[in-house]
Amino acid sequence: MEEISSISIGCIGCGTMGGSIFKAITSKYSPKNIYVTTKHPQKAADFAKETGCNALESNLELAKKCRYIFLAVKPAFIKSVLTEIRDAFTEEKIIVSMAAGLSLSKLEAACKPSELSAQDSTFVMPHLVRIMPNLPAVYGEAMTAVCASDDIPQEEIETVKELLSTAGKVERVPEKLMDGVTAISGSGPAYAFLFIEALADAAVKFGFPRAQAYTYAAQTLKGAALMALEDERSISELKDAVCSPSGTTIEAVISLERHGFRGTVIDAATAAYNKSVNMNS
Repeated sequence: MEEISSISIGCIGCGTMGGSIFKAITSKYSPKNIYVTTKHPQKAADFAKETGCNALESNLELAKKCRYIFLAVKPAFIKSVLTEIRDAFTEEKIIVSMAAGLSLSKLEAACKPSELSAQDSTFVMPHLVRIMPNLPAVYGEAMTAVCASDDIPQEEIETVKELLSTAGKVERVPEKLMDGVTAISGSGPAYAFLFIEALADAAVKFGFPRAQAYTYAAQTLKGAALMALEDERSISELKDAVCSPSGTTIEAVISLERHGFRGTVIDAATAAYNKSVNMNS
């Protein structure tokens, strides 16, 4: 893997996701070789002041300075940003897109000039990487999937993974799984928040003040998630450990099953998956 302190890294867009990841990166690595731009220059200046990195006003200037270029803009703006920075493309550049629903082939098409001819030898395609982080990156607990074009050296993939690991867990996956990633970890926090809210509503029904209800519900899911990740027992065994014979928990589980809890969750994730597939078609 490359020595990260010696490479230049840039982020176009510093919203919730891009900003969270780059705050994590600047907290671990020297910010002197890290550059950011935003649609509103003052926001980039404020981010630079907070993290110690460098704010630039031009996306093209950032692309020329940086070897690793993260695109943290909405999918609708990806093509225009890639067009804007095209003159900076070289074989050494690595473009890392956070845009949901944009495949590597669509990113590649967006990189190319619309009038590119077979005789045009001036255009150079950079290496392309897709990532799908999720909202817990804000607290350094993201689940991020990475996929890349076949021609990218493994060393560069490891560098991208190392950078992203500052904001949570990272895994490389084949691109065919990226729609599933979008539905599970990308959208998953919303499902968890909805469950927390429902559990908190039950607590309020039982007499808890609202703030305390959220604390009990959220901490319970946090602890359960930690056990699911760290405990050697299977998820089924962990569930059984809470379900005492003739106890209260098994009654709750039976009620959830009777009302199609598992099927409802699977249907919800499938709806998100299908939407992601349609965005890519």
